[in-house]
Amino acid sequence: MPKTTTADIAPEFTYEWIDAEQTTLQRTDADGNVSFVPTDTGNKDYKQFLSSGATAAAYVEPEPPAPLTTEQKVNNMLAAYGLSREELRTALAVKTE
Repeated sequence: MPKTTTADIAPEFTYEWIDAEQTTLQRTDADGNVSFVPTDTGNKDYKQFLSSGATAAAYVEPEPPAPLTTEQKVNNMLAAYGLSREELRTALAVKTE
């Protein structure tokens, strides 16, 4: 009885387009490992995809992020200047006295 090696077992992959232009595939194996495959005919993984007869799930545009709240905007602005809210309050109190 011949031995089976891992080289004899065809890997199971799922594919998904990661961009609307279909320039790159996301390839996921049965263990959840992800790799990215450019659609270059010189790429061996892309050739494998083409010859396998597999299809790729359509690209889905991600949901836009929720708009920032005023508090988040203030926190981002303060962080950009290395300030805390307390430091800002202190600075404003000094200025208004």
